[in-house]
Amino acid sequence: MALHADALAQHNVAHLLTAHAGSPRVLYTYFENSAWNDYTADATMTLAGAWQAALTRAGVIAGDRVALCMKNSVHWVAIDMATLGLGAVVVPLYVDDNAENIAYCTLHSGAKLLIVDTLRQANALSATKLASEQPLPPMVCMQLGANETTAVAKSATSFLANAQSALQILPVERSQLATICYTSGTSGKPKGVMLSHANILANVRQCQGAGIATAEMIFLSLLPLSHMFERTGGYYLPLSLGARVIYTRGIAQLADDLKQQPVTTMFVAPRVLERLHARIVQGLKEQGKMDLFNRLANAAWRLQRSDGSLLDRLTVLVLQPLLGKKIRMKIAPTLALLVSGGAALSSAVARTFVAIGLPVLQGYGMTEASPVLTVNRPERNDPESVGPALPEIELVIADDGELLARGPNVMLGYWNNPDATAKVVDAQGWLHTGDLASVREGRYTIKGRKKDILVMSNGEKFSPQDAELAVLNDPSFEQVMLIGEGKPFLTLACVTQSTDTKDLIKRANSQLMSFPRWVKVRQIIAMPEAWTVDSGLLTPTLKVKRAAVLEKLKPQIEALYAEGDREP
Repeated sequence: MALHADALAQHNVAHLLTAHAGSPRVLYTYFENSAWNDYTADATMTLAGAWQAALTRAGVIAGDRVALCMKNSVHWVAIDMATLGLGAVVVPLYVDDNAENIAYCTLHSGAKLLIVDTLRQANALSATKLASEQPLPPMVCMQLGANETTAVAKSATSFLANAQSALQILPVERSQLATICYTSGTSGKPKGVMLSHANILANVRQCQGAGIATAEMIFLSLLPLSHMFERTGGYYLPLSLGARVIYTRGIAQLADDLKQQPVTTMFVAPRVLERLHARIVQGLKEQGKMDLFNRLANAAWRLQRSDGSLLDRLTVLVLQPLLGKKIRMKIAPTLALLVSGGAALSSAVARTFVAIGLPVLQGYGMTEASPVLTVNRPERNDPESVGPALPEIELVIADDGELLARGPNVMLGYWNNPDATAKVVDAQGWLHTGDLASVREGRYTIKGRKKDILVMSNGEKFSPQDAELAVLNDPSFEQVMLIGEGKPFLTLACVTQSTDTKDLIKRANSQLMSFPRWVKVRQIIAMPEAWTVDSGLLTPTLKVKRAAVLEKLKPQIEALYAEGDREP
């Protein structure tokens, strides 16, 4: 079933849920009270109706902001639908973000209410410097016991007490604000992306037109719903089709959930695939089957790109059932499709999943575009590209190589920041993505961030992301970042458990053979501790904060370049 006509006619995103009223189909499966529980549309609407009654009792009206700092669950969906149904605005926040950042986004949005998972979160927010300067809005805590009392937050049980009402969906204008999504902020303060009901519904319609989802699919939700990629691709898109979504219990239980639940589809970030790839490679090495697997992967890759030979077909025909399929069955016996976005996917990881017969459709987008702009199609997949544009979206490459986008999914602007809006969306409605791109036969390849171009002291310029992805093909490296702005040579900052600097330099450069000769690592700054959100080196969407890494490593960088270029 395609996007319901009533949902489009009424313009409110919440109609995506009410369109399924009365259907016996299970829309959500969620683990709570020590068991998996199924929710139909009616059950979800009942829960959303209770939240809506409680929100109304708390004084929430159209235009008010309600902030959610919660893990994925059917309760997240119910609160989202309840808020949107009132014509109010949802402000999703990252559970794993630091408390100061969460407090900033909450206060900047002017939220009337903040709903969190745990009392620990509530206490941390109350203890922030910002909260001491400006009062936070009232907080509701999902995991606070009904009889527990605290001055910091009210329990969800008491907030919902005697709140019973049918879910109401108020009519809204197409341009009415639906959500404020704060960008992860690789530099500077996060900006609040304003998306309208029309923006979101347009992107859902565009994703449907790409044919990447059907009503028969069963999605596993892993990425946070505060990320617009998961919210559109793993929530609104399946809801528009009446497809079922299973909420994983968490990253620690992901492997078990994939084996126990009949999952067919996942929207994932490359980091998830990188972890699965590492497990697969480790197992193959222990079994002494790495060379055999590489033969399969290379043959399957060539066939995937439509330039394979008869020998490649025979190799896949023989080795995939013997090796690839067995690996796939161990990981996720029912999984049939992965859609990757949020960051670039390395070719080594993509080859692994092609080899085990599990397609990965790489796509591209940004929060400011609701968020999907391009994606590969199941019937024509080139894993080295991010695919062609979605229907209704115009893409052009500017003279300086920057990708520009225009369409009904492009944001209204940044919340209370007209200057930043004017810098990103021009007078003709083109969204300046800040990404460098190339296009071949209608398929786009992202070359890196325009602002992240390294200009070395010898005048050479390049975007480091492709080179960093290449280095990550060697499993010795867990996280990497190239350094060389204004410098005579490149240094690689990396997270690794190896202590052999010369070997690491050799390994890094062996992955850079296809790059220009001056893209060569001369020195290494190695560290064993992973870059994390808590340490301030990653954004909540797991992108490296380059400025933060440079600042942390400033003494080492200065000392290293003071020594000059020492050829290893």
